[in-house]
Amino acid sequence: MFKNTIKESRQKRGLSQTKLACQIGLASTTMSNLELGKLKPWPKVKKDIARALNTTEQELFSSET
Repeated sequence: MFKNTIKESRQKRGLSQTKLACQIGLASTTMSNLELGKLKPWPKVKKDIARALNTTEQELFSSET
């Protein structure tokens, strides 16, 4: 199962969902769906989110077994 920590990382940095979405060029509804796990981020979006949150893709996205 896919798990991500976008929301937790975003909140630690004091960013709103809308602000993060704007920074990486996504709609806020898309960001919401990514945080909820309804969408899996494609590789470019993973990189963009990690860069915007000053973290690594590995810290944000992992697979649960």
